[in-house]
Amino acid sequence: MTVGHKRSAIVTGSSRGIGEAIVRRLAKEGYHVCINDVAANKEGVDKLAAELNKEHGDGKAIGVVADVTKSAEVEALIKESVEKLGPLTVMVANAGIAQVQSALEISDEDVQKMFNVNIVGVWNCYTRAAKQMIAQGPVAEGTTGYKLLGCASIVAFKPFPLLSHYSASKWAVRGMTQVFAMEMAKHKIQVNAYAPGIVGTAMWELIDEKLGEIEGRPRGETVKKYSSELTAMGRVSTPDDVARVVGGFLCGSDSDFVTGQTIVVDGGIIFT
Repeated sequence: MTVGHKRSAIVTGSSRGIGEAIVRRLAKEGYHVCINDVAANKEGVDKLAAELNKEHGDGKAIGVVADVTKSAEVEALIKESVEKLGPLTVMVANAGIAQVQSALEISDEDVQKMFNVNIVGVWNCYTRAAKQMIAQGPVAEGTTGYKLLGCASIVAFKPFPLLSHYSASKWAVRGMTQVFAMEMAKHKIQVNAYAPGIVGTAMWELIDEKLGEIEGRPRGETVKKYSSELTAMGRVSTPDDVARVVGGFLCGSDSDFVTGQTIVVDGGIIFT
């Protein structure tokens, strides 16, 4: 079987933040989108799906609750997406968690939870989506090919204080992406990652608060200091900054000869 022109994408952890921005961009680019998050964020999943269907037409978006740390739930997520939206062409393994804590205060359970979501979750998405894509057969000539994308971070290049196990998990995403790119190339599947910088999301609010306590700065001042001193462009990123690179470039045909890369989107903090 050859997969035709209809494109569909699953974006995990996409009820808010960067994931939501990626979903919105993909819908704008013409993709049918599967919005995913954990049960605690079901309201956001359903609300976003309803909004996109109203904006782009019925059947454009669905919402599916699933925990990426559980392989059976990822398989069920993919199955539902394929049944309702058609063959899977893009998997964006965006779901992730962060914890801001001194390395010596992090518990074994904290490390396990971090790795379960940020490493095992990406592993589950990459492996299950790749198997689905291979089973579907090649995409039609002239259409956007199969894409696997994982969410890394600038801490996969330059670790930050208080983010030791988070940094380790994002380094793992980079390495995993490179190996998958090599192994999936024969199946015409591209595998890349994206590395956001200081983004105006809940994670960086935590970093701001924790570092502010340690370094004696009021809330909001740490992110302001980091963005003005560390970024060449002098501001924090927005989710849309990341979504333009992921949904506009990495998921599109302009990136058809790019694989195994982790694309930094940080306004000029890391230079690779």
